[in-house]
Amino acid sequence: MRKGYRFINLAFLMLLFVSGLTAQEKRNVQHANEKGDEYHLVWQDSFDGTKLDEANHWNIIINGRGGGNREMQYYKRENISVGKEPVSGENCLIITARRENHFLKKYTSGRLSTQDKVSFKYGKIEARMKLPKTANGLWPAFWMLGSDYPKAVWPKCGEIDIMEMGNKNGITQGIQDRYFNGACHWGERFNHGKYPNYAKSRINPYCLQDGFHLYTLIWDEKALKMYVDLDKFPTDDPYFEMPINGKNEPNNAAHYFHKPFFIVFNLAVGGNFPGIRNSKEITALKDGEANMYVDYVKVYQKGNMAEQFNGPRLMGENGVK
Repeated sequence: MRKGYRFINLAFLMLLFVSGLTAQEKRNVQHANEKGDEYHLVWQDSFDGTKLDEANHWNIIINGRGGGNREMQYYKRENISVGKEPVSGENCLIITARRENHFLKKYTSGRLSTQDKVSFKYGKIEARMKLPKTANGLWPAFWMLGSDYPKAVWPKCGEIDIMEMGNKNGITQGIQDRYFNGACHWGERFNHGKYPNYAKSRINPYCLQDGFHLYTLIWDEKALKMYVDLDKFPTDDPYFEMPINGKNEPNNAAHYFHKPFFIVFNLAVGGNFPGIRNSKEITALKDGEANMYVDYVKVYQKGNMAEQFNGPRLMGENGVK
């Protein structure tokens, strides 16, 4: 009886506490619950070795097709490596963009994905990265594609852009180091090639190209939410938020974002996003090359029935047993 009485008292006190909070404090409590300890690490790559784990995790993409965005680089194997970021000494995935001629392209760079090796539905996905100086012409991105790609032709497979930098609006305003965005693309092509999409940009109050920063997606049955530096500012609002709990019918977001997705990293040069299609306008590679560093990428889940995970799970103290 005493234990039950104590439990009721504690519950009553907690109710009084929450009811007395301001609107911002209530949001902080909600954010803490949303981003908190109920998530468990199920997969990660910390790039601690000397080689990329292509057997279990990654595919290096080799092509010069321009990604459908009129990008100006050729993606080469040689532009993907694992090594130390020189300032911090952190072991990282390194994606290098270079000014060099290759198969009629004037630039080379790198792109890789976890397609057919690691995919998942719902969870908290984060990557700690150091981005290059993007001005002018570099386009680093951390994003995801539906695992039914390429069978489900883009954009029907769905696309989640967790972080993109280098947009022409940032270049025009002279805030390339702070201007970034999240976005989603989906649906069937219709009306002369147009399709549903939603993007939201943010002018960050501090530079995002001066060191490592954490980019996070929290994805559940209700919404997609994206955050920057959640480790430093755990109560911040998302820079991107999109509901996905509408009707499950074609061209509604709810039809495309309730299935497994895989991870993509790349560093593009020029194209539609920066609004640069002339090599004379590329100033970011005046010294020959630039690097994008990924310290780690991690996937967390809660272990509920709605989630899915396909790939080599972590085992032991910090992972799923």
